[in-house]
Amino acid sequence: MKQVNQVGVDVDSEELVSMMQRGGQRLPLARFANTAAGHKKFIRWATKGARSARVCLEATGIYSLEFALALHHAKNVEVMVVNPRAMKDFGRASMQRAKTDAVDAGVIVDYLQRMPFTAWQPPASEILELQAINRRIVQLHTELTREKNRLHASEFARTSADAIAHDIEVNIHHLERRLERMHQSGLQLVRGVPALATKLAHLVSTKGIAEASAMRLLAELLVLPDDLAAPQWVAHAGLDPRPYESGTSVDRPRRISKVGNRHLRAALYMPALVAIQHDPNVKAFYNKLVTAGKKPMQAVVAVMRKLLHAIWGMLKHDEDFDGNKFFKMANKNA
Repeated sequence: MKQVNQVGVDVDSEELVSMMQRGGQRLPLARFANTAAGHKKFIRWATKGARSARVCLEATGIYSLEFALALHHAKNVEVMVVNPRAMKDFGRASMQRAKTDAVDAGVIVDYLQRMPFTAWQPPASEILELQAINRRIVQLHTELTREKNRLHASEFARTSADAIAHDIEVNIHHLERRLERMHQSGLQLVRGVPALATKLAHLVSTKGIAEASAMRLLAELLVLPDDLAAPQWVAHAGLDPRPYESGTSVDRPRRISKVGNRHLRAALYMPALVAIQHDPNVKAFYNKLVTAGKKPMQAVVAVMRKLLHAIWGMLKHDEDFDGNKFFKMANKNA
């Protein structure tokens, strides 16, 4: 019986830093691009010699999902996706003090060898389809904005022909019709799955979150592992504050990391602005931060972060938005 290759992978936005344990031998570190082509190369490397492979990686959202899906569908490959907090605790328990690519990949291999193997189950097909629909909607909105800007510019360009403006207008109407069709496709998908319809209803109970924003949020959040806590959602969105200390610049204010899902950050921005305007509790929290000396944009980001915490609670506890809870949470944690 052939032995199973055991592989730990440290995943980031560009690379798959991989370490393999084959029998009693740990092979040299290998690196692959975090692209579709890189995923195929990794699978060939991990199963070389017609061996089976067990692969372990951390849940890193957009960076790990496509890779995990490729592994899930590959022949002779099993994949386990681990909560980053569990992996961090395991590394501490193993007395790992250094932090390098090789060390991180090695810790993941050790975790794979010592902990019970739990095969990863991908998100339901309707969740992946909803994500694809909503990301397509974002692309179409981008194109629509560009065309509207071109139309505005053409009105001030003396050399522009009427035919150009007409063509732009035609394309604008075409894009608007396509956007509406995609929006309706997304709604039909959500309403056809009772669990999704319930989650959508909880989100739209929030002042500032309409159907379009709710679908975008669900599409990005429901692909995440069920055991992630609210702070991990925040880190996944890149809304976690990080200190900036370099040379004499030790007192600079913290900024959000932006190391995460830009689609999720974008989906939270407008709901936060609208909630600040129309929900008295959210507005009170925002005003409190501004009065305390925060810049308006810093306060908006804080609202986004709190709103994501609130959404986590709404989906976890199957309840509608409660502005009083939001304000009380703010007072307690601010």
